[in-house]
Amino acid sequence: MQQLSGHDASFLYLETPNAHMAGTTLMIYDQSTAPGGRVTFKGILQDIEERLHLARSFRQKLCWVPLNYDHPYWIEDRDFDLEYHVRHIALPKPGDWRQLCIQTARLLSRPLDLSKPLWEMYVIEGLDNVEGVAPGSFALVLKTHHAAIDGVSGMELLSAIHDPAPDASPPQPIKEWKPEDEPPAWQLLARANVNNFMRPMHFARVLGRTVPGLGRVQRELRNQRARGVSLPAVRRTRFNGTVSPHRVVDGLRVPLEEMRRIKTTVPGATVNDVALTIVGGALRAYLNDKAELPADPLVAMCPISVRTEEEKGMAGNKVSAMFTSLATDVADAGERLVAVREATHASKELTNAIDARTLSEYSQFVPGALAGLGARLSSDLSLANRTNPPYNVVVSNVPGPQKPLYFTGAQMETQFGFGMVHNGMGLMHGVMSYCGDMMLCITSDRDMMPDPAFYTDCLKQSFQELSTATR
Repeated sequence: MQQLSGHDASFLYLETPNAHMAGTTLMIYDQSTAPGGRVTFKGILQDIEERLHLARSFRQKLCWVPLNYDHPYWIEDRDFDLEYHVRHIALPKPGDWRQLCIQTARLLSRPLDLSKPLWEMYVIEGLDNVEGVAPGSFALVLKTHHAAIDGVSGMELLSAIHDPAPDASPPQPIKEWKPEDEPPAWQLLARANVNNFMRPMHFARVLGRTVPGLGRVQRELRNQRARGVSLPAVRRTRFNGTVSPHRVVDGLRVPLEEMRRIKTTVPGATVNDVALTIVGGALRAYLNDKAELPADPLVAMCPISVRTEEEKGMAGNKVSAMFTSLATDVADAGERLVAVREATHASKELTNAIDARTLSEYSQFVPGALAGLGARLSSDLSLANRTNPPYNVVVSNVPGPQKPLYFTGAQMETQFGFGMVHNGMGLMHGVMSYCGDMMLCITSDRDMMPDPAFYTDCLKQSFQELSTATR
């Protein structure tokens, strides 16, 4: 039995009927590359069953403390049923990209059953008309709750079901898996009393690590103001209101080598800066088309992994965040990259002033019952429609492998990551890489973005403009 951190548990507390805290990875495979040229659903079940020991998230479920008096626990599910979690569907003809996106968005829109391990996997066959993908390919949609994984540990979960070669075998378990019974309520409440008694002392230690950084933050803010650099005021857009229960997803593949070339044209720029610049150009074009572009630049929240080497391979969330301008007020793509690079540099300086890992620890002190009540009241009262948001959109960059991966012997052709939206923030960008490609992925609320294919075209146009402007 292992207790969730405050950060992990916060994704449970903040879940509402219209905003489920789960993300999805969409992976496409060419089954002709598998031994025998064919993959069966029975073979997939057998392959996953042999790998369950490689990731604890597969068989762990939640054990709630009565009255949310403390954060819940993970326990090994005695009633684990693999066939409940792995499901099989097919697209009707012609089996194209738009159909696949619609089906994935519908799966993402459904809540996970919180009484079972927090993941579902859908095998989708019938991909006969997807550009750049061999006819007869199949997709895998892996849906996981954010309480169990962050972007980095999510990639590690994916590594549990993949091999570096089509005929590789999974490693054998070191020890036998043992299920657990749920502890009685009195035992959970006794643990909660001890934890709540210790929490003020933990808070004092975290606060002690924070105070020295406050002076550094003030000095850095003064330096940035002297240089004329500051985070703009956040203006509400169509993406900053109350979300519906329905989602849309889409994505674009671009050459990773070109992204790397572009970054070299601005000293100190990173591939992430290039991705942010492309997103800024796409948002500028999209909102201009709707006659809704604010004069001030839009602001993105970018998750930052604070996972140490010792914590690699562990489930849960180890993230902080930085906030940066997307320079949507800059028309020229090349000048926008310069502005984004300057903004991210300033944001990193502020984030480093107070250790990002220390900041992430404050979530440990969130009262569960109060946080959940606040999220539901905010949703019921539509407060997101009445207040200015802390940021407009999310851009999350999770680097992926650059060598081919195989699932049940079939080679992965590409992958896309679709995340969470919530009240006040209805557009998330996932940035992923795999085998020489970078995928720019979007998840949005269906009411806020009824035309995801058009927004994807805006991303493509923004990438092309930036590529041309930096030659």
